[in-house]
Amino acid sequence: MDLDRDFDALFEQVIDEELEDNTDEHLMRIVLELQQQSDNTTCRRKKRLMIDRCREEGNNRLFNDYFSENSVYTDTQFRRRFQMQRHVFLRIVEALGHYDDYFKMRVDATRKNGLSPLQKCTAAICILAYGSSANSTDDYV
Repeated sequence: MDLDRDFDALFEQVIDEELEDNTDEHLMRIVLELQQQSDNTTCRRKKRLMIDRCREEGNNRLFNDYFSENSVYTDTQFRRRFQMQRHVFLRIVEALGHYDDYFKMRVDATRKNGLSPLQKCTAAICILAYGSSANSTDDYV
């Protein structure tokens, strides 16, 4: 129910009816009454459903799988997956962070940390390396 549209339609109808035979003073009283009625009606907002995407957990998993000292995957497996050596990948992440604000971690509207630069670059490089869709990079993002 759109209160503004309903109010405007009702307002137009009252004005049309009242203009035929009433004075300006009477019209002003009717307009004030209608405005008070619209002010008294409370418009309740629907609460939005928030989906927790576990961004921090994905970042921790990505870091532990590929970039920690005791990583799950070896250098050979990393090179096979990303088509480059680990140190080159990290230099790209750093350079992109300096080049464009998109590749920096920001806080979203719900005051939660967004995706880390590592997650954003991992998704972008996988898309470029394999020509895959963005949906296929959901492992860590």
